[in-house]
Amino acid sequence: MNIQQSIENIRKEIPENVTLIAVSKTKPNEDLMQAYDCGQRVFGENKAQEMKQKHVDLPKDILWHFIGHLQENKIKYIIDYVTMIHSIDSLKLLKEVNKHAVKVNRIVDCLFEIDINNEESKFGLSENEVRDILNSEEFKELNNVRICGVMGIGSITDDREITREEFKNLKNIFTSLKNDFFEDKPYFKEISMGMTHDYDIAIQEGATLIRIGSKIFGARDYTKVG
Repeated sequence: MNIQQSIENIRKEIPENVTLIAVSKTKPNEDLMQAYDCGQRVFGENKAQEMKQKHVDLPKDILWHFIGHLQENKIKYIIDYVTMIHSIDSLKLLKEVNKHAVKVNRIVDCLFEIDINNEESKFGLSENEVRDILNSEEFKELNNVRICGVMGIGSITDDREITREEFKNLKNIFTSLKNDFFEDKPYFKEISMGMTHDYDIAIQEGATLIRIGSKIFGARDYTKVG
């Protein structure tokens, strides 16, 4: 099955209120253009320098979502064009994003990455840590970032009920934060969860953004990425 057919099949499965992010990390520009030519405009990358080069090379109406762990020294590669950063996992990182956003006179949309599976190898915040950030005086001084919701990564497991419970938990955290901090903020509306193996569950549990790579582009070849 080719890239365009794969995208068309996914679009038939997802509701209108769910945005498909085509995860294009490690994939060549030719593959992205195949997706682009059938109307796909939202792409996700997890390496700042790779995303920067693709932004330079590819059409300028592409909406770039940064979905990987973001190192502070790499913010400069994406800050002037990134549509959304999904992986804010500390106040320190959020402050750095804000600092760079000030320099380019932008307000950058961000999501808090929530640790929903308690794996030590994963990044992410607890709900209490997010609340501490939102209650802090430092956060209130950040005028060039906008928190639009939450992101989470489900466990790699064949037990779909575990995945469902993790996604339910993320939706509950979103709702709690919305009620307590963002009730009058219509932009706080995004729940980024679900990938190729579990996006159907994510949609059932309230995802608004799904991140799909291998089902569109096939398996990744990491030997091609420096």
